[in-house]
Amino acid sequence: MTKAPAPREITTQPRRSDRIFRRIVTGGGLSSLGILGLITLFLGYRGYEIIASEGLSFITSSDWTVSYDENGNVTDSQFGLAAMLIGTILSAIVAVVVAVPVSVAMALYLNFYSPHALKKYLIAVIDMMAAFPSILFGIWGFLVLMPSAEYWGKLLNKYLGFIPIFEVNPYIFTRSPFIAGMVLAIMIIPIITSVSREVFSQTPLDRIQAAYALGATRWSMIKAVVIPYGKSGVIGGAMLGLGRAMGETVAVYTVLNIVFQINFKILLGAGGNVASLIILRFGEANLFEIKALMAAGLVLFGLTLVINAFAAVIVRRTGSSGR
Repeated sequence: MTKAPAPREITTQPRRSDRIFRRIVTGGGLSSLGILGLITLFLGYRGYEIIASEGLSFITSSDWTVSYDENGNVTDSQFGLAAMLIGTILSAIVAVVVAVPVSVAMALYLNFYSPHALKKYLIAVIDMMAAFPSILFGIWGFLVLMPSAEYWGKLLNKYLGFIPIFEVNPYIFTRSPFIAGMVLAIMIIPIITSVSREVFSQTPLDRIQAAYALGATRWSMIKAVVIPYGKSGVIGGAMLGLGRAMGETVAVYTVLNIVFQINFKILLGAGGNVASLIILRFGEANLFEIKALMAAGLVLFGLTLVINAFAAVIVRRTGSSGR
């Protein structure tokens, strides 16, 4: 007669492997926060002198001038980011406005309309687009997209020119924030599409089947169940794309005029963004101007964090429940 095994001890304590895994994951998360903190400290340390000397005018003014004497010493300087900040926001807004509807439509098509044999190839192409180098998008935007985008800009000016942001005076459409925004839209579409597709695929199957059982068409089911369930994920993906658009450097520098002039008109060929300013001035800047560029990077870093925090608040409030 075999001996009965000892009764299994029931405990709420996690196993040793679970504790090790939890510590590894926690350490990875804390290391990310630590790296962000170190970046903030570095930018603040290098740019504090400029921020302290310029004060609020570093954000509100739009002049960026440095004068040197015959020995190469700085005799006069004025640094202002207002024009670059406005250009950054305008280009990013254009990118998000264009990219979000396209990305949501692509995500819905991949999840609910695309044939299975075609779906895996489309997903591979979208993922590959997300890995393209920025300079390729910039060259493509300069050589291919810019002529067409100028024509679209002229159409917008013709029919919507009575709206101040679509007014163009002088009549210059080349290398405008609108063109930069279109290039950025192409760059962030894969990011928003991937996030939206993943969120839509998590829609509970019982809700989808319940909608069909009540006589809903496929599109009615998507409107009533899928989109309400995944709207918080779409917002999160859009904010992720917005952060990428605001920090993009090479592609924007290729297709956008860097002009230190405040410009609220998205079709006018004048503007800039903070990242392009840094890459434009960094090569020829001396140690003093590099401090100003570090301060500009700190402002851009802070603006991105604020937008991401705002997006997190929106995601929490919208939730993820369908009807």
